[in-house]
Amino acid sequence: MAAANYDASLARVLKHEGGYTNHPSDPGGPTNFGITIHDYRRYIKAGGTASDVRNMKLADAAKIYRARYWHALRCDELPAGLDYAVFDYGVNSGIGRAAKVMQRLLGLGSGTAMTDAVIAHTSNASPSALIGRLCDERLVFLKSLRTWPVFGAGWGRRVSDVRRDALAMSKGAATAPSSSVDTAVPGKGSVPKPTTARVATSAGAVVASGGAAQAAASYGASWSVVLAIVAGGVLCAAAAWIGWTLWHKRKQETPAVIPSSEITS
Repeated sequence: MAAANYDASLARVLKHEGGYTNHPSDPGGPTNFGITIHDYRRYIKAGGTASDVRNMKLADAAKIYRARYWHALRCDELPAGLDYAVFDYGVNSGIGRAAKVMQRLLGLGSGTAMTDAVIAHTSNASPSALIGRLCDERLVFLKSLRTWPVFGAGWGRRVSDVRRDALAMSKGAATAPSSSVDTAVPGKGSVPKPTTARVATSAGAVVASGGAAQAAASYGASWSVVLAIVAGGVLCAAAAWIGWTLWHKRKQETPAVIPSSEITS
């Protein structure tokens, strides 16, 4: 439906994403052209380093964007303008959240994929209305993040630009992406993973079980008992890791409650 919009949409995304960054408050880590080291390792080089990301070729970044975001969000099948708005949201805050928000806006549930039902409903909806509601929700979500004080000014400007350009694209108007030197907006707009807490909790469970096993052995407990204690500690560590992972996923996908004062279209 709007396959020709990929190049125009990517040009706008790249203007906002800028070049190489490795900000300590950015959950994405080493990032270039908006591509994190994690996606670089997944699509280009399994053992990629921060240096590899810094020296990434633009063609590699474009390849990742098309596969990781544009195709995953089925943007070729979305109406013009909405394709760009969904694409940019996915890049900044994750494809799972972008797809889930679209499902909620269309009253289709809370899945994290761009299903056939989503595509069908967008073809019968007003693109401009969906763009407005998507950008409203996105801004409220970004404001809820603890990294908003660090990246908020840029994120707010980015959402405003996306809204303007997406609406123009939906009406068939051609707009050029800003060439301003301060257009780049660092930082992924997503809930930071609780890496330190997750590692500390899991490690604590292992250390505690090790201490308990050592104490049991010193009191003459059988090896089967000692091994059972160690195995229990490993299971507790795994459960803690899974628990933190599920907590992060739930926080990342939580619906943003939009106050009436925040609704602009």
